[in-house]
Amino acid sequence: MNNSFSIIIVSWNGLHYLKEFLPSVAESEYENFEIILADNSSNDGSAEWINRECPQCKVVKFDQNYGYCGGNNRAVPYATGDILIFLNNDVRVDPHWLKHLNRSFADPQTAIVQPKILSHENPEYFEYAGAAGGMIDRLGYPFCRGRLFENTELDTGQYDDDAPIFWASGAALAIRKEVFNDLGGFDEDFEFHMEEIDLCWRAWRDGYTTRFQHKSVVYHLGGGSMPMGSPRKVYYNYRNSLIMLTKNLNSSLFITIFIRLCLDGVAGIRSILSLNPKETLAIIRAHFAFYRRLPSSLKKRSAVQKKRSAKNSIQVPIYTNLVIFDFFLKRKTQFSELPADKFGMDID
Repeated sequence: MNNSFSIIIVSWNGLHYLKEFLPSVAESEYENFEIILADNSSNDGSAEWINRECPQCKVVKFDQNYGYCGGNNRAVPYATGDILIFLNNDVRVDPHWLKHLNRSFADPQTAIVQPKILSHENPEYFEYAGAAGGMIDRLGYPFCRGRLFENTELDTGQYDDDAPIFWASGAALAIRKEVFNDLGGFDEDFEFHMEEIDLCWRAWRDGYTTRFQHKSVVYHLGGGSMPMGSPRKVYYNYRNSLIMLTKNLNSSLFITIFIRLCLDGVAGIRSILSLNPKETLAIIRAHFAFYRRLPSSLKKRSAVQKKRSAKNSIQVPIYTNLVIFDFFLKRKTQFSELPADKFGMDID
């Protein structure tokens, strides 16, 4: 069965990215797909350029910048495809990427699929945002097959196994439309970063599987809206990680949050010693923002807990060790160096 795909690209004043990367998407060799530009009130002529240069694309122009989560959520009602693909505007695609993604959805339990994400600038390497699929450890630290913290690996085919993954990168995430709607879409409290991990966590809870498809290949530039290490990016990463854990953890919530707060404090001290006080300030701001949003997060947590499904007894690829200790203390810099028997546990 050939599914139909709706490729949604959120953009805000990203005309320079659209000119460089959209042509490869439009030239995808697949018979049934549409492209939707979700324009977050750009003033750089993006919509006009799309209408002129890519008339087959739909343009949905919003009245303000709703960010990644809000822009994608508001574009979904315009999608007609069976499968939604949330694609960043700085992604170049292999011509056959949709054909291979389609193959993964032959399994009805598979709800979310991520293609292989390589670096646009260094195509022989994985790209930070998703590499060969996302994982998470029991303290909520995300990492990837092919990327631990900021260390990305050379792609030698070592992860070409189409394995289950815990989360798919928001840079290129394919999901069944009915599942996305049933899950309520992206949580707009996240704004940017980790919203895709939260979405995949909720999908696992409902008994669905997230998988990697190694034959589907895309190339991501990355760092366009938020450069790596910027205080704004640090702020969202730390704040949203705590929100995500609060929403989705079950019995181990309070001890996990306490440990994470302590480790965040250690990270803040490390930033000061590294003469990077702006990063420390971003971590402090993230914690206060988390406290302000705690009532809302707890309310959403209650809704998540009520929706727990009897199907969620399946094994999920959570890493039961602590990746932060493996990386910084044990000096394990590649995913393949992590013990394979420490993946897979009943979801909390």
